[in-house]
Order: sequence, then structure tokens, then C-alpha cells
Amino acid sequence: QVPLVESGGGSVQTGGSLRLSCEVPGYTWGSYCMGWFRQVPGKERESVAGLYADGWTDYASSFRGRFVVSKDDVKNTLYLQMNRLEPEDSATYYCAAKKPCESRYDVRRAAIYRHWGQGTQVTVSS
Repeated sequence: QVPLVESGGGSVQTGGSLRLSCEVPGYTWGSYCMGWFRQVPGKERESVAGLYADGWTDYASSFRGRFVVSKDDVKNTLYLQMNRLEPEDSATYYCAAKKPCESRYDVRRAAIYRHWGQGTQVTVSS
């Protein structure tokens, strides 16, 4: 599989915004799941948001209303728009994809994914 390539991480102050991108070549037809996860050292990987092939999206409660997941089929890119960032959002963010994917309700389950990005660091300062 072609590796997923993430970008867009960086440093921002509290209240700021960042948009993460993840190149997902080959995920433009059929059934697929895509997800964004994050991890800080010493803690388990945490689900942030997911997107199903038909455009359905799902968010962990902590991020609903602040983060938006979307996909550009022309650019074969998955996005995570992050708004009103807080220091607690500092983490390494990972994208993941799976194809085929039978259930939209799996989009935030890390265990189903074998195709991951390398991670991009987000740091939010107070």
C-alpha cells in the first residue's frame, strides 16, 4: 500500500486553528473508512473523528463542534479542520484508512485500520 502522507501540523496559540491534511490515494470509490486519531506519550491512541465513503462523519464528543473532518475526492485528500485549539489538544495526530469497510460505525475504531500515516505533531501553547 502507498503510505498515507500527513501534513499541516505545527505550533499555534490557544484559540487558534490548524488544518491537517492526509493524502489518501486510491480511496475514491467503493466502501471505505477513514479516521483521525491522536496520541500523547504515555497514553493510548485516542479517536478524534471518522468519515465513511458516503460522506457520513462521526466525532468523539470532545471534538464535536470544534473539529471538522472532510475529504476532497479530486485531490484524494482527507482533512481535519481544528478550531478553538487548547493546550490539551497537543498531540501527534494520525490519519488512517481502510478499504473495503463494511460499516460506517467502524470509522472511529482504531483496531480496524492497517493503513496509517506517519503522524504530524500539533502543539498548542497557552
